[in-house]
Amino acid sequence: MRRTVYNEDHEAFRATIRDFISKEVVPVYETWEKDGHPPRSFYNKLAELGVFGIEVPEEYGGAGETGFKYQAVLMEETARAGVSFGSSGVHTGLVLPYLLEYANEEQKQRWLPGFISGEIMTAIAMTEPGTGSDLAGITTTAKLSEDGTHYVLNGAKTFITGGVLADLVLVVARTSPYDPANRRAGLSILCVDTKSEGYTVGRKLEKIGLRTSDTAELAFADVKVPVADLLGEEGKAFSYLTHNLVQERLAIAVSGYAVAAAAVNFALQYVKDRKVFGQAVAEFQNTKFVLAECKTQVTAMQALVDQALELYQEGELTVADAAEAKLFTTEAASAVVDKCLQLHGGYGYILEYPIARLYADNRVFRIYGGTSEVMKTIIAKSLGL
Repeated sequence: MRRTVYNEDHEAFRATIRDFISKEVVPVYETWEKDGHPPRSFYNKLAELGVFGIEVPEEYGGAGETGFKYQAVLMEETARAGVSFGSSGVHTGLVLPYLLEYANEEQKQRWLPGFISGEIMTAIAMTEPGTGSDLAGITTTAKLSEDGTHYVLNGAKTFITGGVLADLVLVVARTSPYDPANRRAGLSILCVDTKSEGYTVGRKLEKIGLRTSDTAELAFADVKVPVADLLGEEGKAFSYLTHNLVQERLAIAVSGYAVAAAAVNFALQYVKDRKVFGQAVAEFQNTKFVLAECKTQVTAMQALVDQALELYQEGELTVADAAEAKLFTTEAASAVVDKCLQLHGGYGYILEYPIARLYADNRVFRIYGGTSEVMKTIIAKSLGL
């Protein structure tokens, strides 16, 4: 179906990104997968392209665009090519909203120029070995020093995307004692310089998918964090996290749609070329029916994602809206990608075929940003249940 969510500027950006991917990513992507992340120099290239500054206000060196549509174009184009830009999506899609919304003027002046240039790569550390989606259960602590100049950070985080190469990590920690009567209270966000004494990057975790996105364990042993690096107000982190989860879940919804659309395209190309029993696989009725079903699912996902993008642009996308978009697109994408892999036969299980990468990468969409079960709980609450 014809889309109206993007304008000419978005499409010009799409053409630029598509050309960039074909020249700078596809030829070396296999090496990135083996290394577990792109080289740091690649992030500098993205910065030179202006990718990191799209949504940063002009006074800090950015383009000053609002909304999420340019990020959505990036997701669609990387999925279309069966590649990713490593952990850069966390840098721009997850961390930037926190800096724009909650950093004070001094912090913005200090961090945003380096954020745009790629000199300061960022990550956000919420998840702990024992918490998962239960952010209120965070046990990492940050105690204010007696002279009030710094916090002393202790604890551990896991599943931190971008954690290996990051220069600045937004760490969610408990700055006041745990209160069973109000588990969400007492959490704060500290912006931690990864060169700080006591800050340690542990294992780089090996995942079944998203192989070019470095994911790490982090540990903090008496790390001193200046009070000037507290993001927003002390004790307000839970409300900050809830607010920004809307964009995070929108991003995952877009990714789900983009991967499903790419899977259909890869399957369509394959069945036209592959011959069995003397004819192209595309000529079998089962193939036609499967792809017809998959294309219809993709069109439905597209309609939902486009509406969500418009609502977000207008500041009207609710927590429940984002949960519905994430739940539907990620569950539907899993079914579509699986069917498209099946059409590849044995070759669909071979990693040199993009469909295999999409299959592995797609699986986490139903887990991170809140599991499908968490999304159902949110939607049920919106129904008054």
